[in-house]
Amino acid sequence: MKNEDLKPQGVFHYFAEICKVPRPSKKEEKIIAYLQAFGKKHNLETLTDEVGNVLIKKPATPGMENRKTIVLQSHVDMVCEKNNDVQHDFLNDPIETEIDGEWLKAKGTTLGADNGIGVATELAILADDTIAHGPLECLFTIDEETGLTGAFALKEGFMNGDILLNLDSEDEGELFIGCAGGIDTVAQFAYQEVDVPAGYFCCKVQVKGLKGGHSGGDIHLGRGNANKILNRFLSQTLKKYDMYLCEIDGGNLRNAIAREAHAVIALPEADKHAVRADLNIFAAEVQAEYNVTDPDLQLLMESEAPRAKAIDKDTTKRLIQAIYAVPHGVYAMSQDIPGLVETSTNMASVKMKPGNIIRIETSQRSSTASSKRDMNTMVRTVFEMAGAEVSSGEGYPGWKPNPHSEILEIATASYKRLFGVDAKVKAIHAGLECGLFLDKYPTLDMISFGPTLQGVHSPDERMLIPTVQKFWDHLLDILKNAPVKK
Repeated sequence: MKNEDLKPQGVFHYFAEICKVPRPSKKEEKIIAYLQAFGKKHNLETLTDEVGNVLIKKPATPGMENRKTIVLQSHVDMVCEKNNDVQHDFLNDPIETEIDGEWLKAKGTTLGADNGIGVATELAILADDTIAHGPLECLFTIDEETGLTGAFALKEGFMNGDILLNLDSEDEGELFIGCAGGIDTVAQFAYQEVDVPAGYFCCKVQVKGLKGGHSGGDIHLGRGNANKILNRFLSQTLKKYDMYLCEIDGGNLRNAIAREAHAVIALPEADKHAVRADLNIFAAEVQAEYNVTDPDLQLLMESEAPRAKAIDKDTTKRLIQAIYAVPHGVYAMSQDIPGLVETSTNMASVKMKPGNIIRIETSQRSSTASSKRDMNTMVRTVFEMAGAEVSSGEGYPGWKPNPHSEILEIATASYKRLFGVDAKVKAIHAGLECGLFLDKYPTLDMISFGPTLQGVHSPDERMLIPTVQKFWDHLLDILKNAPVKK
């Protein structure tokens, strides 16, 4: 199969187009300009708000002017992750795609189908005058992945729809009617630089080969967190030897499970062989623990050029103890919806910053507001006890399910009619922008759906090609059967 053979043709045409447009979170200028030029080219009313959200309006096709206005919504930014051995500049280079059987993926980077496939779908509808629909508004929001900035900044009156179809879900055949809310918690440790004693050798310890994934959608899978695994080894090494921590780095994004982490440590020359033996034993133990979820997990140790400076011993101890103690993973399951994670937390990243600062980013999610606050307090408390300076963002609200939604009834009937099976109606533990839309537009009737994606927020991201056609057929049928204004 070749790219030009992919169906539906319009959707994959525009997906290929936007793969050429760099669009990292908080760096969406190029995709905003692309959307503005698209609207102008097709003579469609195009609005851009103060932060860069774009709204493109398309009048109803003849005979459907009496239908309720539907907003199609996707976010334009993408998570930018790559494998360490891949050279790629996300600010300038296009995403290179390849077809692997029935899957579309990128070459060593994230694909950006989250949520580029939603953007491409909206563009294909806007460009095609043969599709039957009532009044349409296509909303493209910025910076969903690192702060929901576009959804937070959306002003009342910017859009005028009655129904919103969020095209940012990742399992074809599933209709989502609710999502978790979330909050970020950041801890900062200030350290002093100390001299590494003479007669010490340096080595780099690496954790790699983990699957990682989305900290909402994949948190229940029990995959390894590189920060936590690396820290376990550092903890046992600190207790056993006179260890100096010279460098530590792990994970990247608050909403991605850390796939890789490394530390540079200094130890007495006499302990060189013993610590290597320790790592071999530790690696075997951890690989056995994760042999199902992360069969490619690797722990490596290699010699490193001598370092003159290290983090002071007191901060090192407090840092390692805090990372050990802070929770990661599923904390509670929903009591209302079987199989749904209610509350979780992600130990996302550890970074050394200018000014002798070590910054740790975490994110907490819950479909219950009080549980979200509780999880946030739990994480804060661990870091505060370790002497860190701790801050939390404003967070974002969840989206409370409405099982009696009019558009849900239309969508479920449409799916059964088209495919002969029932769509699954679900809530999702990942965060969607829908909760924030309800804050500004409390009467909106919403559902979220999309084609099947796997491995999002990691270079393993891939999209199941046949599900894009089903998603497209379903969406067009929903538009064709949009409810009449009352």
